[in-house]
Amino acid sequence: MTTVMVVEDEEALALLLKYNLEKEGYEVVIESRGNKVLGQVEKYLPSVILLDWMLPELSGVEICKLIRSKPDIKNIPIIMLTAKGQEEDKIKGLSAGADDYVTKPFSVPELMARVKTNLRRAPVINQVSELVFEDIRMDLVAKKVFRGENYVHLGPTEFRLLKLLMESPGKVFSREVLLKTVWGDNIYVESRTVDVHIRRLRKSLNEFGPDYIRTVRATGYSIDNHLVDEGDEQ
Repeated sequence: MTTVMVVEDEEALALLLKYNLEKEGYEVVIESRGNKVLGQVEKYLPSVILLDWMLPELSGVEICKLIRSKPDIKNIPIIMLTAKGQEEDKIKGLSAGADDYVTKPFSVPELMARVKTNLRRAPVINQVSELVFEDIRMDLVAKKVFRGENYVHLGPTEFRLLKLLMESPGKVFSREVLLKTVWGDNIYVESRTVDVHIRRLRKSLNEFGPDYIRTVRATGYSIDNHLVDEGDEQ
């Protein structure tokens, strides 16, 4: 599924855009704070970014420059959303690296058309379409998980947890790192929340095979092909 990131601090507008983008079949990630955008872009690798000019903590122009300075994400199309309609403002936004520019208030159908146009021009950002570990396969395009020939139903959080673990087999992730990466900096949840979702992930995966998720006491979790020890937490 194609992911669109909406960077907008006006909640009503962000939700309006989310509704219309999801209606078009896109997966939508919303971020409202300027200083969190870069990390979220690197985490989700969206196919296109709708970026508001005026944001708390960091402006859209500054964010645009930062994205263009990062080799792994610099080619993601950026559509600047702004109340600024003067030609010099448009030039400033495009000079910062924006691919397109839409002035508020805008027509939603026109914006949807701009999104489609920029997606057609966009290079493929993430070449990895699936992750495989032993008999577990993650289809990153269809967002599905299989154990052998069996489909494993996972919730969105469990899917993100498994993806992170499978990207680095054998690496032990602390609860703090898992919280920051999977839930994000701007959401407060207790570290034990990780344990709850790991148990759910285990339950779903282990219905069709052995347990490859290892608990390292007082540290965190990893995925490897050493079956869990009797002393591991479940």
